[in-house]
Amino acid sequence: MSKSPTASTEPESPADRKNIDINDLPEWLRTYSVDASVLDEKELNKHPVYGTTVFLAHTMVPTRFGDFRACIFQDIIHKGYIIALTFGDVKNAEILHTRMHSSCVTSETLGGCDCDCVQQLEGAMDKIAQSGHGVLFYLLQEGRGVGYSAKARDRMLVQASGDTLSTFDAYKTLGLKKDYRQYLNISDIVHILAIEARWVVLTNNPDKVAAMERNGMKVERTETIEYEPGPFNLFYLKSKKESGHDLSRPNEIPLADIKLPESVVPFKPVRLEQAERFIYMASYLLPVRPIDDEIVLSYDAVREMLGDSDLEPYTVGINPMIREFESIRGNRLMLKINPAAIEAKGKNPKENPFARLLYEPYWFRVHVYYDIVSGDDFVVLTHGSPKSYESPIVRIQSESILNRFPVKVDDNKAKYNRAIQHIVRYGSGAVVLVYQDGRGAGFGAFSLDRMFLEQHRSLDTRESYRKLGIPFDQRDYECVFQVLKSHLPSLNIQMVMNSPNSLIQKNEYAQALHRSGLNVVDWIFLESET
Repeated sequence: MSKSPTASTEPESPADRKNIDINDLPEWLRTYSVDASVLDEKELNKHPVYGTTVFLAHTMVPTRFGDFRACIFQDIIHKGYIIALTFGDVKNAEILHTRMHSSCVTSETLGGCDCDCVQQLEGAMDKIAQSGHGVLFYLLQEGRGVGYSAKARDRMLVQASGDTLSTFDAYKTLGLKKDYRQYLNISDIVHILAIEARWVVLTNNPDKVAAMERNGMKVERTETIEYEPGPFNLFYLKSKKESGHDLSRPNEIPLADIKLPESVVPFKPVRLEQAERFIYMASYLLPVRPIDDEIVLSYDAVREMLGDSDLEPYTVGINPMIREFESIRGNRLMLKINPAAIEAKGKNPKENPFARLLYEPYWFRVHVYYDIVSGDDFVVLTHGSPKSYESPIVRIQSESILNRFPVKVDDNKAKYNRAIQHIVRYGSGAVVLVYQDGRGAGFGAFSLDRMFLEQHRSLDTRESYRKLGIPFDQRDYECVFQVLKSHLPSLNIQMVMNSPNSLIQKNEYAQALHRSGLNVVDWIFLESET
């Protein structure tokens, strides 16, 4: 996972850097200053630097809300990436809608529903597109800048307390400040892109507005970006409101009584015995949004919900609440629900027995490790409690940061979702999330490859990588399987792959799998299912 920036103290008035009269500088220094936008064609092959921010590349990102352009930057001190997703003519506009959005891998990649981050991300992009001009600044500052390892420890403490501790209480318990994020890179990016507009800021957090103004950006006004709370993020949103966020909806509904399917017990970080480069940092439960409206319940849970009634009457008619159902292994039922029909009957479980299905998640346990060799966070999702004689379903999921956005065609996320469906239907399994963009070369290499391909400067990724002088695949599959094995009851697994051809092409992957000693009793190829 890309590292979050360390805490830094911003200059009291970063805008002072921009108030220097270029004409007062020596002639040689005038030509060195950054005065052109990287959106200009003549600047395509240059890498402007301003402050601590360097421009790397740009690439088109077609989304459900229109075509954005991702301008990718990196901080030369803490090495974190910043993406400026621009829409429309941002250089000549007088007013631009914007959001400064911090990454959230659990909601944006894993499908978690215990926060509102993905709703804010997609909602802001929709508003920017509707306005015709704007920029969404995406910052890899997970967990308010502390990184996923610390964020996971916060979640572990909150769940272990039964939601008597807020996120901010947990941070204090862990010796952390409330917020480690910094936004000075945004001021640098605005300068590099030659943007002079005033800003409409899409946020509920007054601290972000203050940071923009402190960094010399002209704020025209703010607009809140708020959505209806759900039972799994209500307590979190209430704590944000109490900390000063401009939120109203958490008060609209009472605090939900959420029962975790199993206990969460906090522990001190410990080295992984079979791979001591990894420090086991945290473990907590993640409610994952159901896929394709498929809900999985035990027969006992269905019987408790319906009493003496049968399911069949609810599956008939023009607009049934249950579209279909089937029995699956483990004495469970898979229900394909019709959310609109269920909502029409009301959300009160006493009046509508299916109301609870609107909020029924898939429960996964998140295990977070810190890799002392690479400095990366390492994430394993597990589902169910497989017996030693079972063969849980396993998926090694590589992600790209750009797939966190609502892109038009998202094969990567579709494959992740189908793997989750296989695991849930079987009843047990694991997903190892590999954050290493660019096949392990990093997001910078990935973005340059995208730009080369768009500009027809490379025929394919292999040619791009030859131009960059890097190996085609640098992912560390050895460590992937080392960590995975610690979450399996035996060496027997069912492996989810894209296709037989992808297995042949990934020679390093196949060799690492063979050396791991894992026995693949069945292959599940996703592309053969489409």
